[in-house]
Amino acid sequence: MAKPTKDSVFKVNKPVAETNLDKTTRIVREITEDETEKRQTKMARLRTARLEREANTPAKPATVRAVKKALTKAKT
Repeated sequence: MAKPTKDSVFKVNKPVAETNLDKTTRIVREITEDETEKRQTKMARLRTARLEREANTPAKPATVRAVKKALTKAKT
């Protein structure tokens, strides 16, 4: 068996250069993550606005019959 040396025990891995495919993949992931974050922020804002609007609007009649009844009373 060969005698262990500094080079054989502690191998230094040279950094691998980023290929064009790796670069494209990284950029696409960054763009996708950014768009997802913006979409989620917008959806949360719109959801909050909708819930506030629904809380501030008066309740509507539950059935068509109730609407027709209210209309006939208003005519007489």
